[in-house]
Amino acid sequence: MRPKKLAEVAGQDHLLSPDGALTRLIRSGSMGSLIFWGPPGTGKTTVARLLAQETHADFVQISAIFSGVADLKKVFEAARRSHGAGRPTLLFVDEIHRFNRAQQDSFLPVMEDGTITLIGATTENPSFELNAALLSRARVMTFRSLDEEAIGKLLVRAETLEGKSLPLDEGARASLVRMADGDGRAALTLAEEIWRAAGEGEIFDTEHLGEIVQRRAPIYDKGQEGHYNLISALHKCVRGSDPDAALYYLARMLDAGEDPLFIARRVVRMAIEDIGLADPQALLVANAAKEAYDFLGTPEGELALANAVLYVASAPKSNAAYMAWNKASALAKSYGSLMPPHTILNAPTKLMKEEGYGAGYRYDHDEPDAFSGQNYWPEKLGRRSLYEPVERGFEREVRKRLEYWAKLRQERGES
Repeated sequence: MRPKKLAEVAGQDHLLSPDGALTRLIRSGSMGSLIFWGPPGTGKTTVARLLAQETHADFVQISAIFSGVADLKKVFEAARRSHGAGRPTLLFVDEIHRFNRAQQDSFLPVMEDGTITLIGATTENPSFELNAALLSRARVMTFRSLDEEAIGKLLVRAETLEGKSLPLDEGARASLVRMADGDGRAALTLAEEIWRAAGEGEIFDTEHLGEIVQRRAPIYDKGQEGHYNLISALHKCVRGSDPDAALYYLARMLDAGEDPLFIARRVVRMAIEDIGLADPQALLVANAAKEAYDFLGTPEGELALANAVLYVASAPKSNAAYMAWNKASALAKSYGSLMPPHTILNAPTKLMKEEGYGAGYRYDHDEPDAFSGQNYWPEKLGRRSLYEPVERGFEREVRKRLEYWAKLRQERGES
C-alpha cells in the first residue's frame, strides 16, 4: 500500500507539493543530506525510499536501534565502492537519535566527501538529540501528523488497492480516522484488522468497531517532547485564564498515562508563580488536590486535580511575588554579605550593646498605627522597592496597604 510516487504521499503538502521544500530541492539537483523529524507513521521512510528512486541512488536502510559501529563501517565501505563506480548512495538511518555522539560523528567524513547522502529519521527534537556538527551539514524537514483528510485519502487508496470497501458505516469510518491519531501506518493496520474481522455482508457501526479494534494509546512519551509540550500547554492555559483548554490538556496527559503527582506538583507551581497573592487560596487548593489524589488514587483522585486546574485557571493572576523574589535573589547575589543596620540587630551581650547593636530600635506595636516606618535596609543599599502588587484580587488590598505605609513613612520623615 506504499505510494509509488512522491505526489501520492498523503499529508505532507508543505514538503511535496509543487512548491514544497523537498520538491524544490529535487528540482535544484542538489538535495544534500536531510533529517526527517516527525511523529510515527507520517511517511518518513516512504519519502526517503522515493527520493532514492527520484535521484537514481542506491537505497540503503539501517536502524540505529540494531546497528553498531561495525555495521556502519560495512555500509560506508559499500557506499565508497558504489561512489567509485559512479553510483550515488542514499543512506536512510531510522531512529538516528538513538546513535550516541561518537556514532553520529562517524557520518561526517562520508557526508563531506560525497560518499553518501544521509537521510536520518527521528521522532525526537533534533536540536536536543543530534550533534551540532551533524545538524550543520543536514537540513531538517518537519513531517506533520496526518490530518483527517489525509487519513481519509489513505483509506480510499487502500480500498482501491484491495478492491473492496471498508465494512463501516459513516460514523464508524469517522471514528476509525480519529483512532489513527494522525498515524498513517496505524490507520492502514486498523483497516486490515477490520477486513479480517468482517463477515460476509457485515457492516460495523461505531460501537462494534470499538469492540473489534483496540483503541490506540495516544502518542506520548513521558521522558520526551510530547510530555513537555503538553505540560507547557497546560501551564500556559492556566496562565492565560482559559479553564476549558486547561481541562482539555489535563485530560490529554492523564489519558496518555502521565504521572498524576507530576501534574499535581506543576499545578502547585502554577499557583505560586502565576497567581501568588492575587489569590492566596490557590496554593491551598493545589496542595489539597495533591493530598486528595494521594488519598484516593485513580480515577477518583483525578477529579481533585481537575478541580485544582479549574481553580487556578479561573483565579486572578499575578506574578508580582515571583518577580519580587527574582529581584531579591539578584540583589542578594550582587552585593554579598552586607550587614543589616545596627538598629535591628539583637544585643544579647554588654559588648554588643556598647557597639550600638539594637540602638534606636522602635517596637512597632508601641507606635501609632503599629507602624514605626524605620529603614531596615543595609546602609549601602538604601531602601529598595521589590514587590509591586497588581490591581487584581487580594493584591489590590495589599497594594493599598503598602501605599498607606509609604505615606506614613513620608509623613514621619523616614527614608
